[in-house]
Amino acid sequence: MAKLMLYHAAPSRSSIIRWMLEEIGVPYDLQLLKLAEGEQHTPAYRAINPMGKVPALKHGDVVITEAAAICTYLADAFPQAGLNIPIGDKRRGAYLKWLFFGPSCMEPAVVDRAFPRKEEPRRGMLGYGDFDTVMDVVANAVEPGPYLMGNQFTAADVIVGSNLRWAMMFDLIPKRPEFVAYVGRFEQRPALQRATAADQALAAA
Repeated sequence: MAKLMLYHAAPSRSSIIRWMLEEIGVPYDLQLLKLAEGEQHTPAYRAINPMGKVPALKHGDVVITEAAAICTYLADAFPQAGLNIPIGDKRRGAYLKWLFFGPSCMEPAVVDRAFPRKEEPRRGMLGYGDFDTVMDVVANAVEPGPYLMGNQFTAADVIVGSNLRWAMMFDLIPKRPEFVAYVGRFEQRPALQRATAADQALAAA
């Protein structure tokens, strides 16, 4: 089996993929990048990810970038972990929606609210519409629980859960009861505990 290599920095968005890898439970290697020293901008790393950012994942000869794409790829490549909704299952549409809602709607809405623009953009120009609508949509989706796809924990929960966990950690979104309960379920997962402990050790080193 081809080896998995995660190009990683802690803390960063690549921590999402470290959690995903721990959930899958297959061996992987780390290539650590010192972002403060600009190692993500070296020609060697730009050959891996021309955007000069993490995460990037190498699986044999395949290179995948962007957290949601990597999680989708891993869930499909290792179906034995039960983290995907397979092609042919009608639920896959909703599953894919949440995988891409995280980076395309949730993250921009949170960042725009944290760093307001000088001029208020027209709602129709923003892919996410407005912050309150995004929060309401996510709250309504996670409230029934335990996970976005009902009883099945999937890669979509890794993406959406990571966004909510990060945003609440830095008080960037309201700590709505639905969000607190949803994220609280993840804190009990051994895979997230392992990934978090390992990243904390890296950040402290």
